[in-house]
This record gives sequence, C-alpha cells and structure tokens, in this order.
Amino acid sequence: MLIVGIGNRLRGDDGVGPEIIERLKNSSPTLLLFDVGETPENYLEKIIKEKPNTIVLIDAVDLGAPPGTIKIIEKDDIRNESFSTHNMSLKLVVKYLQKETSADVFLLGIQPKTTEFGKGISESVRESLGKIVEVLGRV
Repeated sequence: MLIVGIGNRLRGDDGVGPEIIERLKNSSPTLLLFDVGETPENYLEKIIKEKPNTIVLIDAVDLGAPPGTIKIIEKDDIRNESFSTHNMSLKLVVKYLQKETSADVFLLGIQPKTTEFGKGISESVRESLGKIVEVLGRV
C-alpha cells in the first residue's frame, strides 16, 4: 500500500496529510510513504514506479461535516473541494494513477476546522489524524 500525504503545513489543518506521513514513518516499515506537499503532480512518476496495488491520498477536504470528520472518497465521488493549493485537480491525479498503475485509488478526506496561514493543526483534526495513524500503522 502506498500512502500520499497532500497539503501545506503552514496552513492549519491543510497540513494533515504531510503530518500523517511524518508520523507513519516511525510506525510502519511496510507502507510506502510520500509527502508530496502541495504538488502531487510532481510525484506521479515516482508513485507509478513503485507499482502499488492500492494508493491512498490523504488531504484536507470540505466534506460539509464537523471538523475532524474522516471519509473515504472513491474516484467517482471526488469533487474539487480540496483545501490544498496544488495546481492539478485531485480527480485528475486519481484517474491518472489508476490508469497507469491499475491500483485501487482512494482519497481519505479529513474535514478541516481552519486552513488559515500560520495556524497549527486544530485539536479536532489532530485527534482524527491520530486515529488514522493508529489504523494505518497496523497495515
């Protein structure tokens, strides 16, 4: 399984994806981990070279839910509500990765409380990221 953390650590809860990758580095030697920051499109070829069976993209997403809510979003349900400032649509990233790898590709969205510049990760999102790290750390 390959896990991709997307987001900007300087923009509050938008940094949840990279933070999860950082924490997983110490807990799961079997996972392939990529912190792509704001530019997942720059890592597509590196991800494809790994030939993963499953790819999970993790990003702050407006789910219209309480902060910290976690939802697995399949490719056909991905809209463009990511809070990350990356240039390429996540829907295009998912479609491209699936086409090139034949992997199952999912987006793990986490509802942010704030994406304000200079803020840290909120308590509600921090609790959710801890749960995600705990579950993925067992894979």
